[in-house]
Amino acid sequence: MEERQKSKDQILYFLKMQGAQTATTIAKQLGISPMAVRQHLQVLRTEKLVTYYEERRPQGRPVKLWHLTEHSTSEFPDSHADLMVDLLRGVETVFGTAGLEKLLAERAGRQIQAYTARSVEIAKGKDWAQKVKAIAHLRDREGYMTEVISQADDALLLVENHCPVRSAASSCQLLCHSELEVFRTLLGAQVSIQRVEHILQGDRRCAYLIKKI
Repeated sequence: MEERQKSKDQILYFLKMQGAQTATTIAKQLGISPMAVRQHLQVLRTEKLVTYYEERRPQGRPVKLWHLTEHSTSEFPDSHADLMVDLLRGVETVFGTAGLEKLLAERAGRQIQAYTARSVEIAKGKDWAQKVKAIAHLRDREGYMTEVISQADDALLLVENHCPVRSAASSCQLLCHSELEVFRTLLGAQVSIQRVEHILQGDRRCAYLIKKI
């Protein structure tokens, strides 16, 4: 039973990190048989954690591409979502939008201080690419399931495969804006940073394209 649950958890994690995949690809990645993967996927589908769509290929029959559903969000860190949502709504109700913006600016300032204190690369590093990787490491420890992917022209893609504050961000999109400003402050004027994928816009992940100016 434990081994079966472990395999299911690995499938969820792999789909979270890589997006839609075939059962064969999942099997190769996890080192288990395609038949076992398909059995796990059917169970996860019954639990409404995964579903699939069919993709036509130039040759052969359409293939099933499995991906996570909205219900799967509960399987990953959520950072006390209900409490955060209630607090943000309360602040806006009592102090208005200006008060909420002031609160988020103060939070962003504390994030910047904390990241700078916890990373030598951020505090003293002049190499922007090293700073990006340091930010990714810190965010990954906070539950964002972060990775850095090299792009053309020496650009980097900072990817957050999970948002542990999604519920709060859904009710207060100023939170997402605040996070972007934290990145811009930490990386400085030597780079441009653009959010090119956004979970709240229906994308699988949040992704930031970062280039040296």
